[in-house]
Amino acid sequence: MTKRLPAAKAPLTDLTMNPLAYPRRCLALLLVWSASCLGAQAPREPSSGWVSLFNGKDLTNWVPVGKEKWTVEDGTIHGQGVTKEYGYLRTEKKYKDFHLALRFKCVAEGNSGVFFHSDFKEGSVNITQGLQFEIDRVVGHHTGGIYGDGRRWIVWPSPENELVLKPTDWNDYVLIVEGNRYVARLNGVVLVDFTDPSPKSFDGYISLQLHSGGLGDMLFKDLYIRDLSKR
Repeated sequence: MTKRLPAAKAPLTDLTMNPLAYPRRCLALLLVWSASCLGAQAPREPSSGWVSLFNGKDLTNWVPVGKEKWTVEDGTIHGQGVTKEYGYLRTEKKYKDFHLALRFKCVAEGNSGVFFHSDFKEGSVNITQGLQFEIDRVVGHHTGGIYGDGRRWIVWPSPENELVLKPTDWNDYVLIVEGNRYVARLNGVVLVDFTDPSPKSFDGYISLQLHSGGLGDMLFKDLYIRDLSKR
């Protein structure tokens, strides 16, 4: 049965602006939408505020949580499960509202995800708050769905949208968090557009996850963020 979602509110600002739609070398010169309407026009520096979260060389501005293996290989973050525990790679900075764009590839069967508003018990992998946008290479396991904060599954994609996932190839993932509204877009298709009636977490780290069990083997690259947080 298709899960029915609440009616959508007014469109989020620049929801269609996705830096992953362009080659990496052109990310600094994103084409504005109006250029396609006005004919040939030289690209100009965008005012959209996208910045890189990953320098492609090392894990500067990222913090490993747990004992799983996080390395940088050929401009890509490689997360590998080496114990049976959970593992995370979190940002140094906390974010409230943001647009996040990244590419991911599932190398093995292990489950993964992108947490937001997350935090951890000091010295452990025990997550104390936060929701995750799901990643799982098995079609039908709700990639793009939202899970966590002690509430288990909150929302998941309709059955036909489960097929958007590329199980063994690179996927473009655009994630929007504005207040209590969460949007997941995978490979150009909006999987989830959900307004949470009872949010529990409002600020925290963005964290890449390796699920427990030791099967995690994930690649991430081209991570860009537009920080909308107001403090």
